[in-house]
Amino acid sequence: MASGLLAAYLVVGENQLKRETAIKRLRARLEGGLEAFNLDEMSASANLEPADVAISLNTLPVGTGIRLVLIHDANRIAKAVSETIIAYLENPNPDCVLCLDAQKLAKNTRLYKAVAKVGRQSVIDCTPVKSYKLPEHVAKHARALGMQLDIVAAKELISRVGEDMVLLDRQLRTLKELCESPHVTQADVERYIARTAEVKPWEFLDTLAAGDIQRSLELYRHMTNASHHALVALIERRVRELICARSLMDRGQSARIASELKRQEWQVRSVVSAARHHTQESLIRCLSACETCERELKSGSDEETSFLTLLFVFCDPA
Repeated sequence: MASGLLAAYLVVGENQLKRETAIKRLRARLEGGLEAFNLDEMSASANLEPADVAISLNTLPVGTGIRLVLIHDANRIAKAVSETIIAYLENPNPDCVLCLDAQKLAKNTRLYKAVAKVGRQSVIDCTPVKSYKLPEHVAKHARALGMQLDIVAAKELISRVGEDMVLLDRQLRTLKELCESPHVTQADVERYIARTAEVKPWEFLDTLAAGDIQRSLELYRHMTNASHHALVALIERRVRELICARSLMDRGQSARIASELKRQEWQVRSVVSAARHHTQESLIRCLSACETCERELKSGSDEETSFLTLLFVFCDPA
């Protein structure tokens, strides 16, 4: 193809922002002023007819540029339409680019294989970034927007907004408008971004294990419908993990922590970091406090008082 583009692309993955960016770049390749004539955008609904798709794909563009046929929700394409596209890709229109947009599409499907066969870069992977890599990714995205966001501020933003990159991008742009300096701090995020995401138990446990009582209380207050009994069970399990990690660290066997806890290395980073701030004696006191709290909850004591006491003991076992 003279434009340097492939005949077809599959933009697939749950990272909506990345999918939208890829599609935006394809739209930008349309000849200026003729976009309305050379873009055919449709959704894979039950009303999508194979003949209509075939006609659209084989239509010549207006002007000297390309024609773009964009099909959203490609994972819902009916078999008849899918087979039409597969047959078309055997001899595609050299002046047309097909873009299939899908959150998910199995690699073993005929449609996926047909698009992948078009070229090495025909499948644009938009898989979401792993949670543990997301703060660094958000900081990098902020730099692309002309901002400086450190990892601490990025983690705070994710904690408040969630992991959806579309929402994160929107809030980063809000911060850019509201902050006087391009260097955005955790305090800026706390000041301008309201918490809309549900607090995840692991986030609460990591903060508690790190000894940050102020932030632990803040997260606890935003945990809706949280059961004290369930939270105490989670805290007790985390204490036992810390005891295991601390014991191995004291024996110079830190490399065994992940295997002993039956986790991946990245999954125990917060446990290892928190264990450095505790001694075996302090962790045993924390475990005892868990047992006391559990007993009080079962005996009818004031749940809030018993649970908050546990939090303070965890953050300051002495």
